[in-house]
Amino acid sequence: MTVDVNALVNAAKRAMERSYCPYSKFRVGAAVLTKDGAVITGGNVENASYGGTICAERSAVVRAVAEGYTEFRAIAIAGATAEPISPCGICRQFLVEFGNIQVIMASTVSNKRIETTLNKLLPQSFGPKSLTDIADEQKIK
Repeated sequence: MTVDVNALVNAAKRAMERSYCPYSKFRVGAAVLTKDGAVITGGNVENASYGGTICAERSAVVRAVAEGYTEFRAIAIAGATAEPISPCGICRQFLVEFGNIQVIMASTVSNKRIETTLNKLLPQSFGPKSLTDIADEQKIK
């Protein structure tokens, strides 16, 4: 099954329009493609206590997990930026939990896109395998 990049980016754009960002006015949308072919979206949700803000990428994944999905093939992120919008460091780390998925970064201003993988955005990452390796090492001692 190939990834329909256009459809995924369009879903992220629609999610961007539904984001909640009364403070920064910086709208971001994300659409995650599950292994089963479902597309789940999310937008950034700001909070007056800025630390409570959640990014669009995490919003989409949390929604997908709540709907029973934990295996993903791709995520598209859309923002009204001149260049394609990139996931922040927290989102990169959060996404690593679910494997080396395809990442499509899109600009709604220039319509530019960058396609890459999570491993390229966060090389040498700490993820689920890191914890398995630690557990295995502790058994050896």
